[in-house]
Amino acid sequence: MSRVGKLPVKIPEKVKVSVDESHVKVEGPKGKMTLAYNPKVKVTVANGEVTVTRPDESRLAKGLHGLTRTLVRNAIDGVVKGYERALDINGVGFKAEVKGKEINFTLGYSHPVVFKLPEGVTAEVDAKQTRVTIRAVDKHLLGLTAAKMRSLRLPEPYKGKGVKYAEEIIRRKEGKTGAA
Repeated sequence: MSRVGKLPVKIPEKVKVSVDESHVKVEGPKGKMTLAYNPKVKVTVANGEVTVTRPDESRLAKGLHGLTRTLVRNAIDGVVKGYERALDINGVGFKAEVKGKEINFTLGYSHPVVFKLPEGVTAEVDAKQTRVTIRAVDKHLLGLTAAKMRSLRLPEPYKGKGVKYAEEIIRRKEGKTGAA
């Protein structure tokens, strides 16, 4: 039995969870989320808890057991608390500004980079315009969006210029040395 998969997920007071043959629907104060799951596992809701079980001991079912339980827990946590990711912009003249559902980045290219936010993701830029904070209910979508923003200008190892995650540490390289 999977150590993670066998643990039930408690449903908080303000959250509604419903299950049909291939989807789990979660509604909470921050929003709604639908999660598709594999029919090799069974998801049930009873007594204020969500439980995930597997019908057989096949390798695929074992792998999906803990995964499905974790995805359900992430969905419930997302509609209750939400998820947040911060990105820092380093470089002379590098900045970002939010305009509606898109972010305009100035990243040293000859043109501004316009990044359209996906549905369900919100962004906020600090006063210095060098930190972008994105928020969403869906943890997976938030991670993808943050990775796409980071890929607009990857941080380089010499001066650290570019877009990086706030908690990321860039390993610096030594520059060229003069001939002795």
